[in-house]
Amino acid sequence: MVTAHRGTRVRRGIVVAVLGLGLVGAAAIIVPMLRPPGPRPAFQLPVPCGETWTLGTYPGHDDHDVDLFPAKGEPWGRPVLASASGTVTEAGINGTLGGRTPDDPDGPRGRGGGYWVKIDHGGKWKTLYLHMLEPPLVREGQHVRRGDQIGRIGSTGDSGAPHLHYEQHRGFEKVETYFDGVPSGITSDDREYSVSRRSNNCDAGAGETGPQK
Repeated sequence: MVTAHRGTRVRRGIVVAVLGLGLVGAAAIIVPMLRPPGPRPAFQLPVPCGETWTLGTYPGHDDHDVDLFPAKGEPWGRPVLASASGTVTEAGINGTLGGRTPDDPDGPRGRGGGYWVKIDHGGKWKTLYLHMLEPPLVREGQHVRRGDQIGRIGSTGDSGAPHLHYEQHRGFEKVETYFDGVPSGITSDDREYSVSRRSNNCDAGAGETGPQK
């Protein structure tokens, strides 16, 4: 009888210990999610230093989404750069690729983002880079500095022409993009809108002055 009671107490102790570990594990996941986002990183345009690009949107594009096209020259194959330092969390294919290439620009469209990259910048800030020409030049888990090349401009996925689709996320929400501390002005897709900006994404990883408000 004593042995039976002792066995029951041991089993109860094990159950309590397991439940305790479960709660600790859950807290380790949930608590960081409940923390407020950190300050906005010092984002720069995801294209080479000194180049001027057109940032645009159109009805049906989705709020805060930005399409980037070079003001001069052919977009195909142009470098895509990390707009701030961080860790790559996605690098591969989103949806399907389709068949639009420099040799066949009117080929069949794919679905989704095609070749894409997502970067976690810490403080719940993330950036997305879609429709790239070929497999990304970075891999999941890799640390990148601002200005590092992560891919090349293309038209994979659901894309009508070669361009870079770009997003900034704060926590679980997509937000207005800021570059060099200045808002893009693209906040909704209720009308066609575009603005030209010059890239100050210079000297990979150098000169990052920290978070912006």
